[in-house]
Parts: sequence; structure tokens; C-alpha cells
Amino acid sequence: MEKGQQNRLKRWQDRMQRNLAAYQPILDEMDKMNSLYMGSRAIRPKVGTVVNGPVEAASMVRNIVAELVEAQVDSSIPMPKVTARNEADEPLATTIEDFLRNETDRLPFEKMNDLDERTTPVQGGDFYLVEWDADRHTQTTMGELSVTLLHPKQVIPQAGVNEIEDMDYIFIRMAMTKDHVKEQYGIDVSAEGEESPESRGGTTTADDVVTVNFAYFRNKKGGIGRYVWVNDVELEYLEDYQARMLARCSKCGEVMEGDTCEYCGSKKYERKAEDTFALFEDIERSDGSIIPAYTTEYQLPMEGMQEIIIDPFTGETMEAIPEEVSVQTKIPYYKPDCYPIVLRRNVSSWGKVLGDSDVSKIQDQQNAIKKCDTRVQEKLDKGGSILIKSESTKLEQSDRQLKVVNVEKPSEANMVQVVNLQVDTSGDMAVAEQSYQAAQRLLGITDSYMGRQDRTATSGTAKQIAVAQSAGRLESKRIMKNSMFADLYQVMFKFLLAYTDEQRTVRHDKLDGTTEYSTFNKYDFLAQDDAGEWYWKDDFLFSVDTSSALASNREAMWQETRQNFQNGTFGDPANIQTLLLFWSMMAKLHYPMAEETKKQLEEMQEQQMRQQMEMQQSMMQQQMNPAGMAPQPMQMEQPMGGVTGEM
Repeated sequence: MEKGQQNRLKRWQDRMQRNLAAYQPILDEMDKMNSLYMGSRAIRPKVGTVVNGPVEAASMVRNIVAELVEAQVDSSIPMPKVTARNEADEPLATTIEDFLRNETDRLPFEKMNDLDERTTPVQGGDFYLVEWDADRHTQTTMGELSVTLLHPKQVIPQAGVNEIEDMDYIFIRMAMTKDHVKEQYGIDVSAEGEESPESRGGTTTADDVVTVNFAYFRNKKGGIGRYVWVNDVELEYLEDYQARMLARCSKCGEVMEGDTCEYCGSKKYERKAEDTFALFEDIERSDGSIIPAYTTEYQLPMEGMQEIIIDPFTGETMEAIPEEVSVQTKIPYYKPDCYPIVLRRNVSSWGKVLGDSDVSKIQDQQNAIKKCDTRVQEKLDKGGSILIKSESTKLEQSDRQLKVVNVEKPSEANMVQVVNLQVDTSGDMAVAEQSYQAAQRLLGITDSYMGRQDRTATSGTAKQIAVAQSAGRLESKRIMKNSMFADLYQVMFKFLLAYTDEQRTVRHDKLDGTTEYSTFNKYDFLAQDDAGEWYWKDDFLFSVDTSSALASNREAMWQETRQNFQNGTFGDPANIQTLLLFWSMMAKLHYPMAEETKKQLEEMQEQQMRQQMEMQQSMMQQQMNPAGMAPQPMQMEQPMGGVTGEM
């Protein structure tokens, strides 16, 4: 390794260790929160108590942490909503929406959201990483968008900065196999060991795995750079990793697409960042307009020549005549220039990168419940009954319900007594229940919200109000989730605009249940300003469709659609066109047998149309030939004053 590489590696290692040390208390707190969610039996001692032995453990755990976290799980994925700043760009905003919806179907968002819904309330937040996978391709496309969910233990933020976009750099630790590292970066790390097994949720090192450290940073031009290393081995350094990197021949300077230059035959090349690219053929946009590969300009014959020149022999002034020149069009490469990391917070908290954790709020109540339940269990286990009898009294030793007691005289029978030693546990159980209710109130979760019987709500209206109040207290968490998805969709769009060179098919479901296909053409977003400079349109407003949560509840949507149909919202319920619209929407909502019903209605409609056409043809024939005879040719009347007539 060269000296410059060694200094660079040392500099980034020092930065990571310094920020990791500042972040370590939060990482330790994450382990505690996760252990509580997993049902840890450890009981926290009183404040100020010195523990000189093993920590007291609960004999049983009523895991209210997991119960209340699971009660908040929302499986819905907010769908993108894109708004154009200009009226002319509305079709582009619709195309972005449809393309992003297709990407959410292709990417494993359901699996990531399932883990995200549990990680965020437990740890206070987590992260999404957006990348462009150039190795994935089909017969017609090159590269695919990749989105990965990151646990907060995998991300080391810059100390003292709470917003990602304000950071100078941010670190990610990911576990990768040694073969995968060699395949992706071309460097053998088989001799290296795993540095941080906790970055993959482990506690012991694995032989075939290494910890890959990524550092994303702001470069001097405002772009995003990336530095990658494993232990003391540098894997990659890109000053502007979001720029287009092209392999140019070291001899002739042409772009190489393979291992050998097609122009000079050289095999040596150098990867360089490119700012612009030249067009060699016209590009057609979706609206039919053309981006010309060559434009005609008028330039003076010599560079630096003035428009008015003086003849050196005669001293006369004359006007220089511009010449017609064909200029090749050059387009700037689009760069996202944003961190590919998106943060989701549980609830915003001042001075913290992550949000507040639900577990940290109710950990005292969980600890109290473990203490109370343990005491109750001990009292029940150690309690029992004592039998008092005389020494001479003989009892039958068997499991039979009716036992025989032999006594010699009646006074011995009176001496047989049973003393119950069961201790009263009602106080411990009351404290445990109060702690549980306190935890519910802290998180704003009522019994009605959890689907249990709520005795405080005595009517249907009261239950609705209780659920609405609970939903209002939980609304901030939904807003934070929607905000994260809006930011995520914006980053995804910027990556698609930057690296999707060819046209991509976009699927769109229409209101009538049919499917419409269009194309995502990145050149539709290319425009020229008044000075003739080319620029990319990326100033769209990103949010999410708040109705997507209802749309994900199929049963509720079925009921809502059926009610609208019965109320005549779609038209006359007896009209076959209205029936077709209704069953098309039910098929779109995946109602059982809806597609088959829709096809039968379409066949009935076609049959009715054929019958109507036959009836119309029959009526026309009857009007033309009422007696069933062949139609007679019409006779023209003779004009006045014919050949034989006289005036």
C-alpha cells in the first residue's frame, strides 16, 4: 500500500473510532432495549444498591414491552404521491408515482417494513440505504435499484450532528463474506478476520465473514464521496462516487466497453468521472419531441476574431461573416448529490439522532411487573397447608378421594385440623396491574385499540371516541413513518433519474380495473433554459398517499365499495355498465371470484349489443321493404314544358 493510501486509511480509521466512542453509550442502551423486548429475566436493583453477586432474575416474565410494541405494528406501506411545481410537469409527476409504485412491488418492502415496525419503537429509529446495483440486468435493461434496511447499530453518525444532510460524513458497518468482497472489489481479504460481529447481530466472530466499513462524506464540490475498507485493507476510494465513472483507454482516450480498446487495441484503461456526455443520434421523448444530436450554430471563422475587423492594407473596417457550424449536443450527467441513507425516527427528540424509544419509557413499569409477578409466584410456591393430628391417629396414605382415618376415641377426631398457609397476593397483583395501565397510558394505547374489552367505553360511540383519542396520540409516529417514506421515495427517484439510461416499462391500474402500460424515459425530464443550457427537472414535491392505509385493508375497502354501489354512487345498480364498473373495482381489490364475474358481465354486454344491432338491422329492412317485395326504383317527374308540350 502506498504512503498516500496508508495516510488516508489511518485518517478514516481514526475518525470512525472517535465517533464510535462518542456513540457507544447509545449502542449499549440499544442492547438493553433489545433484551427487554426479548423478555429478559433480569430485575434491575434499586437505585444506589451495590450488587456483589449475580443480578436477581425473575421466575416468570409478563412481557408488556413486546405486547405493547406488537400492538402498534402497522403492516401498510405508504404509497408515493408526487406533485409537480409547474402545470406542464403534471404528466411527469404521474409517471414518477407509477414507477415508484412498481418499484415498491419489486423490492421486498413487506419484509423490510415488518422488521422496521419492530426495530423503530424498540431502538427509537432505524435507517434505509439506497444503492444502484449495476450487476443486475435483463435483456433490455442495465442495473436495478436496491433498498436495504439497516439496524441503528450498523450506522455510526458524526458526533454532535443530528441531521444526516448536515453531517460531513457518516459510517456504515456491514457484514459481508470474503468471497463477495473479492468479487465486488477485486481484493482478496481471506486473511482478514471479522472486526465487529455486532454489526450483524452476532456475539462471536465467523470465519468466512468480515466487517466492511463504509464512509460516506461530502466532497469539496458538494457531492458525495465514499471510502471503503476492511481492517487495514483499503477496498475503494471514490471522491465523487455518484458521478458517472467511465473506463477510458490510457493510450487514445476513447471509452472502453470491454477489456480491449476498439480503436487502438490497448488493454490499459483508467476510470474517470465524467460530467457530460455527447449525443451521436437524436433522442425522442415520450411526447414526440426530439433532442437533436447536432445543432447548427454560426461562428466566426477564427477563434477570438472580432465581429468588426480592419483591413491592414487599406485601413477600412469590414464585418466578419460568421460561418455555419454543426455542433454536437452535450448533456450533463445527473447526480443525486444527497446521502443515500434515510432515517426513520419513532418520535422526535431534541438533541438526539434517533428518536425516543417506547421501551425506554416503559422500562420502569416492566421492571415493577417482573418484581411483583416474581413475588406472587414465590408466595404461591412456598405456601401450602399443614395437617395437625395426634401421634396415634393413623391416616390412609393413598390418592383416593375418600380416605379412612382410624381413631381410638372421639377426642382424637377433633384434633385432626388443616391450617392454610397461603399468603394474600392481591396487593402485588394490584401493583402489577397499575404498572401495566401506566405503561399503556404512556404510549397512548387503550384496550379498545388493542381489540380487548374496554369497560370504560360503555357504548359504540364511546368506543369510537376512545379509539380516536388513542389514534391521535399515536399520530406522530405515523407522521414520522410517512415523512421517512416521502424522503425515501425522493432519493429513489434521484437514483433512477441518474442511472436509468434506457426506457423502463411502467404499469398503471386504471379506475375501471384495466391495466395501462407506459414508459419511464429519463430524457422527458431534460429541458433547456433561456441560455440554451441543458438541465434536469428534479424539483418535484414528494409526500405519501394517506389513504394507502385504508387501501391495504381489503375487507374495509370491499365494504366501502359495496356500500357506494348500493347507494348509487357508480350509477344505476341495475345498469350493466354500472355492474361492470363495480366488479372491476372489486377485482382490483382482489375480491374472490370478482374477475370471473366481470368476464361474465362483459360477455352479457357483448351479447346484448349483438342483439340490439340485429334488431336495428331488422327494423331498417322492414322500413325499406314493408310488403316483403323488392324495392322499386324511384321515377323522376318530368319537367313542365316537355318535348310534346306547348307553352
